Amino acid sequence: MKGFKTFTPIGSKIGFILLFFALSSVAYGQSSIKSPNGALEVTVSVKEELHLKLAYAEKTLVEDVVSDLIIDGKGSLIARSKTMNMRQFSQKHTIQVDLPTKNREVADEYNQLTLQFRDFDLELRVYDNGCVFRYVTKLGKKEIQVVDEKLTFSPNEKTTCYLPEEKSLISHFENYFQAIPSENITTGTIANVPLLFTKVNEPSVSFTESNIYDYPHMFLQKKGSGFASLYPKVVLKTKEQKRDRDESIELEADYIAQTSGNRTFPWRVFMVSPSDKDIVSNNLVYQLADPLKLKDISWIKPGKVAWDWWNANNIDGVDFKSGINTETYKYYIDFAAHYGLEYIILDEGWSKTTTNVREPNPNVDVAELARYGNQKGVGVILWSLWRPLDEDMEGILDIFKGWGVKGVKIDFIQRADQYVVNFYERMAQETAKRQLLVDFHGAFKPSGMRRAYPNIINFEGVKGLENTKWEDKIDSEHELTLPFTRMTAGVMDFTPGGLDNVHKENFMARFTRPMAMGTRAHQVAMYVVFEAPLQMLSDTPSNYYREDETTTFIAGIPTIWDKTEVLDAKVSDYILVARKHGDIWYIAGMNDSTPKSFTLDFSFLDEGNYSLQIFRDGVNSDKNARDYVLEQTNVDSKTKMDIKLNKSGGWVAIATKLIEK
Repeated sequence: MKGFKTFTPIGSKIGFILLFFALSSVAYGQSSIKSPNGALEVTVSVKEELHLKLAYAEKTLVEDVVSDLIIDGKGSLIARSKTMNMRQFSQKHTIQVDLPTKNREVADEYNQLTLQFRDFDLELRVYDNGCVFRYVTKLGKKEIQVVDEKLTFSPNEKTTCYLPEEKSLISHFENYFQAIPSENITTGTIANVPLLFTKVNEPSVSFTESNIYDYPHMFLQKKGSGFASLYPKVVLKTKEQKRDRDESIELEADYIAQTSGNRTFPWRVFMVSPSDKDIVSNNLVYQLADPLKLKDISWIKPGKVAWDWWNANNIDGVDFKSGINTETYKYYIDFAAHYGLEYIILDEGWSKTTTNVREPNPNVDVAELARYGNQKGVGVILWSLWRPLDEDMEGILDIFKGWGVKGVKIDFIQRADQYVVNFYERMAQETAKRQLLVDFHGAFKPSGMRRAYPNIINFEGVKGLENTKWEDKIDSEHELTLPFTRMTAGVMDFTPGGLDNVHKENFMARFTRPMAMGTRAHQVAMYVVFEAPLQMLSDTPSNYYREDETTTFIAGIPTIWDKTEVLDAKVSDYILVARKHGDIWYIAGMNDSTPKSFTLDFSFLDEGNYSLQIFRDGVNSDKNARDYVLEQTNVDSKTKMDIKLNKSGGWVAIATKLIEK
């Protein structure tokens, strides 16, 4: 079989004996499996633990991948088992994506080696762009306690690690990805995932996980020359507080999960990317996730949303007092309807208190806003802390549905233990029953759950634009790191759209009138570059009305994509991407603080002529970041165009096919 090196019995009479030794030699020796294109090879051996080594074009990328599953009362499953069987097969098919954020069709091709033990199977798949593995236990229907799932690995020497450091396992999962030589990371440092490792003239490696149900999310901790897995333990008791937003664990179990003895465990994912643009194209987290679990998704409507919190309801030119009140939110609805936006959000403050979301603030008539919005084709999404919903999920969601709202934004979740992972799935199920969207904030990274429940319309888990209200670190380098790090796990609610554009030297953190660093075109390009089926417009409607050209352009950009082509990219420096929705192509470029020029090749276009509407940096945008040019030209698939991005700049275009007369 192509892509496998294994042992083959010869001669029918002694075939059984040779087969036995062949399978035993897998347990105590080693075997290897290659990707369909033959470039990526994974060597596997099973001794007292599982050992893997990843090599690309015969050059080692990751050494000493060691894994084991520890069950209470049984200890190490690998140490106590003998290999019973080995199965190999190849798969090649196409996944049809329901609400695509990269491609509507995803090629899913891999070679798989399954080691079958008495108590579990070990499934190992090798794709052209990654290696993944998981445990499948066969311990009976009774519940087991998982003490630990060990995983350690060591990246190659002299790699740069893009480190999303965490101070503890209680986190909002909003990280800056610091580029640090792997060997310089302090022992004991805790990191969230995805974790990216790069090295000059070598493929990069990203580590993350997929398909997590009834199980905690993994963290990593620096140990020696490599990293080791670290999990939140089962929470037995939290400290009694106001039940507002801060979580504090009082008592934990000595195990990480109590779960069924017969189950599949999460996939452990090593993405391998020969070039930086391949990092952004990788779709393994989605490919490995459980397929659709909802019967009807026709009601799920992605789109853009006018957001109140970032701009502090700073509207002007009206004859009422702006703030958290019905008049202000009707103004938001009118604004959304004017530009064809699908939703508005009522963020913190709309409810009677943060812990009582069953009743509105007396100044806000939620039912009236939902009625008014429905008349104008604009849905209302309500913010809530997670704790009230956890304690009375069905009751509160029934109230929200009765008011006529379209979704809920759930915030300050902060945990990633087994109980909270199950909360995410319960919330996805209960909102789907009521045809409500859910947007998770203060939340861990995506791990594929939205493939099964596409009403999970977005995840935060990112250091987004909101941080400009109090610090000066949301700069172009950070924004050019995210597509190669956090976004490899899935969609992210960065919340772009700031129109008070300045460069870093002119930036001030202003809580109620925030700025956005980088050029206007840089900010607009995020609507194409950042993957988010629910995409915010974070500035005030008053500013958007004043900047009608910009707002109209943003409003014309969709939030789901039929096809994606990453044209060129370099981690933390720049990205050029083309995405197709229907028959229209949307092209965008973003760069860091160093001006850059590119030759844009339009060969990704279909046959025919296209009208190209361009939104680009103005000649003076290096001084005045709000300077932009809106222009039009015609192109076809043979066109090559020189484009320039100023410092912290952007370039965006919409290519619409011309109808031949």
